[in-house]
Amino acid sequence: MIRVRTIVGLATAAALAAGTWASAQGAAPAGDPAKGKAVFAICAGCHVLSGPSFTAPALAGVVGRKAGTAPGFEYTQALIGSGLVWNAETLDRFLADPSKAVPGTAMFSNVPDAQDRADVIAYLKTVPAQAVP
Repeated sequence: MIRVRTIVGLATAAALAAGTWASAQGAAPAGDPAKGKAVFAICAGCHVLSGPSFTAPALAGVVGRKAGTAPGFEYTQALIGSGLVWNAETLDRFLADPSKAVPGTAMFSNVPDAQDRADVIAYLKTVPAQAVP
């Protein structure tokens, strides 16, 4: 009887631990806008926050905007037709693997680290659309 209780107890503990680990894996980390500003320095190789850019669109006000619609930039048909609206989830998915999220996109660089993605998304949330001329 003790042996059965021990096995059931260990199985229950393992299941609870696995469930906690799985839910933690599915949850996006909290972002830090200050750290995200530093991460954005890498993005700034192509992107600007406001003003004209020939290599990539300006990102001020990107959160809440429909993909492929910022004025002054020529987007791929893939991004225009994606139907995406940029929010924390869609940005995270796109930044993790742009060509998987939107096959045919011109964006070729990714942000592989989940914490860096969360941080840069938190930073982009602080940059209002009014910053775009």
